[in-house]
Amino acid sequence: MQTPRFDVTAIGEVMLRYSVPVGTRLERAQELAIHPGGAEANMLGGLSCLGRQCAWVSGLPSNPLGRIITNHLHLARVNTDGVVWFDEGRVGTYYLEFATPPRATQVYYDRANSCAARLEIGQIDWEFLLNTRVLHLTGITPALSASCLALTQEALQRAKAANVPVSFDVNFRGKLWTPAQAAAVIKPMIQGIDLLFCGQGDAKLLFGCGGSPQDIVWAMAELSKAKTVIVSVGDEGVMAWDGQTMHHMPARPVEMIDRLGAGDAMAAGIIHGWLDGNLLHGLEVGQVMAALCLSMHGDMVISTRDEVESLLAGGSGSLNR
Repeated sequence: MQTPRFDVTAIGEVMLRYSVPVGTRLERAQELAIHPGGAEANMLGGLSCLGRQCAWVSGLPSNPLGRIITNHLHLARVNTDGVVWFDEGRVGTYYLEFATPPRATQVYYDRANSCAARLEIGQIDWEFLLNTRVLHLTGITPALSASCLALTQEALQRAKAANVPVSFDVNFRGKLWTPAQAAAVIKPMIQGIDLLFCGQGDAKLLFGCGGSPQDIVWAMAELSKAKTVIVSVGDEGVMAWDGQTMHHMPARPVEMIDRLGAGDAMAAGIIHGWLDGNLLHGLEVGQVMAALCLSMHGDMVISTRDEVESLLAGGSGSLNR
């Protein structure tokens, strides 16, 4: 059998994030920092840091804003040959106002009718997308539009027919749909998949899974029949069930700079270990990747395999010269 071209591929939207520094209000902003970000692409960028071959599929306008996004992914060594380019259209954007207590960080979305949301089944190069060891999807994409819902369902069906393992991150977004709507759509999608990612908050809100972290993992495993279930439990780290053993990996201490993208970085590390048949090592790598992401600006972690291995071996944040 021919070796797949990619380790992981994914479909999803990348938006442009415009943010102000901590202590600045958006309504008084004089300048904005730009960071492209999207759950699926963030995860692929993390995997690429670890030496994996990855490809991202989406829709973008053929203009400088679309090219900002592909340039960002090219710097992360993520293949974008499967991107569908639109002669007209827009990228989704969101505006971020960082804050410290007592204020909460605020996110304002402007993403309706983006090129990614307009993607149709017939526009996808399915042979390219499924030439992979794992296809990664999230619960964000089916919430974008009716065509993206159909696209996600088609991707799942085609992956199953081609015997391509599927990874799925629930990633509920309350500004896109209600918990009831999300649960009704996502529950059929995650039946029997290979890797299921879900935060404990989403597990409770969408599927009514409560109790201890272990109880939540078992409930998600029973609900989905997924082969491996990973539930993030915030400051307590991450729990995972592989059908035989319950694993727990505590979170790494970190001085937080930017909280967005940490879950995607963690997923990258876990998938990295899973690809090698070592889920426990993946959980270790995932927690390092999440901590690294929290310690830098932007949604996508920027690191190297050597740096991650050094931190796993006990390296510290002291001066390295």
